[in-house]
Amino acid sequence: MQKKSVLSILFVLALALILLEVNVQASVVYAANPTRRPKTKTPTATPTVTLTPTMTSTSTPIGATSIQNIIPMPVSITSTGGTFILPSTADIYVNPATTEMLAIGQYLADKVNPSTGYGLTVIGTTTTPPNGNIYLTTVGGDPTLGTEGYLLTVTTNLVTLSAYQPTGLFRGLQTIRQMLPAAIEKSTVQSGPWTMATGTVRDYPRYAWRGTQLDVARHFFTVAQVEREIDEIAYYKINIFHMHLSDNQGWRIYINSWPNLATYGGGTQVGGTCTNCYYTQADYAAIVAYAQARYITVVPEIDMPAHVNAALASYASLNCNGIAPPRDTSLGGTNSSLCISLPLTYQFVDDIIREISAITPGGYFHIGGDEASISVADYKTFENQVQPKVPAYGKQVDGWEEIAQVTLPANSVVQHWNTSNSFAPTAAAQGAKVIMSPAQKAYLDMKYYNNTPLGLTWAGLINTQTAYEWDPNTIVSGVSGSSVLGVEAPLWTETIVTMADIEYMVFPRLAGHAEIGWSPATGRNWTEYKVRLGSHGPRLTNMGINFFADPIVPWQ
Repeated sequence: MQKKSVLSILFVLALALILLEVNVQASVVYAANPTRRPKTKTPTATPTVTLTPTMTSTSTPIGATSIQNIIPMPVSITSTGGTFILPSTADIYVNPATTEMLAIGQYLADKVNPSTGYGLTVIGTTTTPPNGNIYLTTVGGDPTLGTEGYLLTVTTNLVTLSAYQPTGLFRGLQTIRQMLPAAIEKSTVQSGPWTMATGTVRDYPRYAWRGTQLDVARHFFTVAQVEREIDEIAYYKINIFHMHLSDNQGWRIYINSWPNLATYGGGTQVGGTCTNCYYTQADYAAIVAYAQARYITVVPEIDMPAHVNAALASYASLNCNGIAPPRDTSLGGTNSSLCISLPLTYQFVDDIIREISAITPGGYFHIGGDEASISVADYKTFENQVQPKVPAYGKQVDGWEEIAQVTLPANSVVQHWNTSNSFAPTAAAQGAKVIMSPAQKAYLDMKYYNNTPLGLTWAGLINTQTAYEWDPNTIVSGVSGSSVLGVEAPLWTETIVTMADIEYMVFPRLAGHAEIGWSPATGRNWTEYKVRLGSHGPRLTNMGINFFADPIVPWQ
């Protein structure tokens, strides 16, 4: 009887030990796989998690993406040495739940869902969400961050992005993308894990204008191609997209009052004819809206009084002699000019500015003004009649720096490009703001090296280091401080034919121009930057960008 009791007791103890071991193993599995927990859709009322920044950086944990590889370089980074792991149960919470905020959240979801396979959804909330999620908010945002600034706080439990304005949230989303592994940019499901290094990033731009220009006149690019470039430049916090819509070789936007400009003047490009190579006004409006959704302002340019052969070929009445010249398909283009003494010229210009301004929500209209072959007196006559038309239709004058040879309207912007004989100091002396686009540093159509298959060389060779090593505050003597509005990197397309060509000449140089425009000048140097840029090689590859792998960059 006693022997049977002892055996019963031993059996019960053994069973208890087995059950205990099973529970322990289950707990370990659950802790290692937090995605096993049920997905919670209702936010809790837990207090906001605020990370107290420390000024001591720590090494990045294994498996986490470095917080130090962000481009443009942020104003302030504090690493806390931990890791946030994005679980498959994660969602994106936005506060307040306005249409605009929900759209920002959806942009991020659309970027991360294809590679993670998680299916993050966007949820409106009025409180801090549960752990394991991403929280985007402008509630209580710091006004000192300005329109584009943001504060990103990553703890082991939560990713919180706050900003004073929605624009700042959108800029911060690009930082979130860059802090996730490079595979986040792939379009198919990857294995993960999806980690972020913990810490805080406080960031805002140095300059208000950080742009690039695409010349769609020398070669035409479709709406889809233009939108692709807009998507790509948003990754580096570019906020201006300048469209060069007309030149000798083609006119690219339909004007209701002058339809032949597009239907005939839009029929050529460098190298030959081009069928329907223009944007309807609906096409243009779609591009503008696409850019607006990425907090990028489209600046339209109609170059004048020079670079107008496509217009002169379209209407004989615009020519001083009443005879339309043949259309121009040459690489260099012909010397052409609107007829300065002809009253119809100014009605033509008025109609162009009026129609394009009406479908352009941005505040600027670029009137060109470069490389005129007419006399200085005729040039001044033209500019004095044309420039006041821009504010008459609610826009600020923007133009190449030559337009500063006359008295500029209030709030005008001029774009420096010349390698010599700059009119930027003249503009600044009038109180105008200056955009820095020095051809020898910022022109994206210049070859990287002599053997680069695309591009030109008249302004010099511009490799990735040359493109990075300059400062807008010192590039033009006598123009500095508040006179400098920002930077812009133009891409002229005489030799650029395909989307792959665009990407090859734009990247990686535009990343450097973006940093010049965004990041503090102090501490910025090529030796450090090239390593950071090298870490972006897999990201650009995963985005399908045909970038030039400059051999002076240590690509990963």
